Amino acid sequence: MTETEPIIIGTWKMQLGVPESIELAKKIKKGISKKGPEVVVCPSFVSLTRVADVLKKGSISLGAQDCFWEEHGAYTGEVSAHYLKEVGCKYVILGHSERRKHLQETDEMINKKIKTALRVGLTPIVCIGETLEQRQDGDTNSVLIVQASAAFKGVELNVDQQIIIAYEPVWAISPSPHDMQPEQTIETNQVIKQHLLDIFPQSIVKNNIRLIYGGSVDSTDAASFIALENTSGVLVGGASLKSEEFLAIIKSVS
Repeated sequence: MTETEPIIIGTWKMQLGVPESIELAKKIKKGISKKGPEVVVCPSFVSLTRVADVLKKGSISLGAQDCFWEEHGAYTGEVSAHYLKEVGCKYVILGHSERRKHLQETDEMINKKIKTALRVGLTPIVCIGETLEQRQDGDTNSVLIVQASAAFKGVELNVDQQIIIAYEPVWAISPSPHDMQPEQTIETNQVIKQHLLDIFPQSIVKNNIRLIYGGSVDSTDAASFIALENTSGVLVGGASLKSEEFLAIIKSVS
């Protein structure tokens, strides 16, 4: 896994309107220090351009929460990865468990989106993770291997491209009553890394792929997750909606 500064990614989901997104972006930009982890915020589609304006001449990167696998065409309601790049996005979240659950996204669809994102110059943040039932049945490792294999089928990375993999145990995402302890991810991270070596050349896994954790992360545990071997950052949901808490997460790993 690439050894760089940690990355903190905030996904605002469908929680904030445009005025709220602008205000939150301003507060985060004002409160962030020049030195520290790489910070990414992922507003809703309707807020992207306005948040991009706020983030200009700053150190915070912009990400989107999804994209379509075609760059343009008659696809009503979809958003092109090419257009996301045009408005200033550097990253795009793909395969989030909520989209898999509510919109029936398949691994094959996610695979096509990954290829398109890379083609237009976006860095995919690819979410994989097991449900509570799968974990209780002892299927965690096999689920992750199947998801990763399908997601990266036929994907080739150049030396100047990156992929971020977010291990996102579905059962630990808010408002779930279950919590994932940092030490519980050690084996999982190793399984993911080992399988990546079956998919990509060792040099690519080492230099171009980052593994992060996402699952109800907050300022009390973010640093503990990032301190683990093979974990390069966190994907933050609800805790990224409050500037004080998100800034506390950033500070905790600086």
